[in-house]
Amino acid sequence: MTATIPAQTGGDLPAHNITISEFGAMKALAILSQSGKENAGVRVFIKSGGCSGYQYGMAIDDRELDGDTIVHDRGVKLLVDRMSLPLLRGSEVDFVENMMGGGFTVHNPNATSSCGCGHSFRTDGAQSPDGEGSGGCGSH
Repeated sequence: MTATIPAQTGGDLPAHNITISEFGAMKALAILSQSGKENAGVRVFIKSGGCSGYQYGMAIDDRELDGDTIVHDRGVKLLVDRMSLPLLRGSEVDFVENMMGGGFTVHNPNATSSCGCGHSFRTDGAQSPDGEGSGGCGSH
């Protein structure tokens, strides 16, 4: 069973919500329109690894899997699997541009530490899961 939740931008957000910034939504909608996938959304997920323990992942996905939470925010469909949801509660997907180019990032209030490149994080200061993630930012 999937859960579909409209995001509430501004005001108090439900604890499970994940949102997307205005600039992030603009970039995501442009990418989604070029994907050729009908009814596609942005899948946001967490996997073990990275220099801080967990690593963010994002992909264009036109599948709604059993157990997914689906959030509609600023015209973008965000899909989050049940294993990633607890680690992404209250997070905002954003798009940042810098001298190295640009890309999507996650502003995660659950992260207690992160690596310098912003692609991986730790939630409680504990060791990386399964002993992974001991390398530097280049080891993603």
